[in-house]
Amino acid sequence: MATNGSSAAASQVNPSETTVADNGTTPRTKICVYCGASAGYNPAHMEAARQLARVMAANKIALVYGGGTVGLMGEVAKTLVALSGPDWAHGIIPEALVKYERDGTYQSVDANEMQIPEESVYGRTTVVKDMHTRKRMMAQEVIAGGPGSGFIALSGGFGTIEEVLETTTWVQLGIHERGICLLNIDGFFDGILAWVRRAVDEGFIKGGNADILVTASTAEEAVRALQYLEVSLDLSESIGEVPAW
Repeated sequence: MATNGSSAAASQVNPSETTVADNGTTPRTKICVYCGASAGYNPAHMEAARQLARVMAANKIALVYGGGTVGLMGEVAKTLVALSGPDWAHGIIPEALVKYERDGTYQSVDANEMQIPEESVYGRTTVVKDMHTRKRMMAQEVIAGGPGSGFIALSGGFGTIEEVLETTTWVQLGIHERGICLLNIDGFFDGILAWVRRAVDEGFIKGGNADILVTASTAEEAVRALQYLEVSLDLSESIGEVPAW
């Protein structure tokens, strides 16, 4: 694990490395945000979601997220869309989760007659058949993105941690080299970080691979971490592409 130690609080993070080139040849920088479909009890978590969206908007970074409209997931999406417009957010949600990660804004229907959120509020939504397809599509968008693209985890539950750890495992296997950052609000991820250290000490994670996951305490630091992260791996094997299942 590595910690981004910068204390700079400016919302803009070296825009020259995150914006799309005027000639259109540089892909748009994209960050996939893993987070809960719940607001949690501590208001700091919702504020962190809003601030991350503000920093992304200030740096012309697009959002890839889980497609829900409630909790932290909905907050980061609607905040970014309000600032940057619907073209800057893409939600990808499995059919089975539509009834759980939704609110009353599911007023539109897609080509398959599935109800989806209003694009003007939450951006574009794609409904997929299962969780595996969702994770694969989210990862592929980020991998194809421009400089500074990567993955940031806000606070969440089982699903958030599962997504973070699978994406981390893909780095370990050489599938991608995008950064993964835990936005550690009020020590929320301290238990996960302690487990990583224990796994290294017990010989279950190679020491060099512990730094695949980096941490930040502010949205600005998290975005900056993805820009400047250099992934250094101790690879046991490489399979080279996102699994298609």
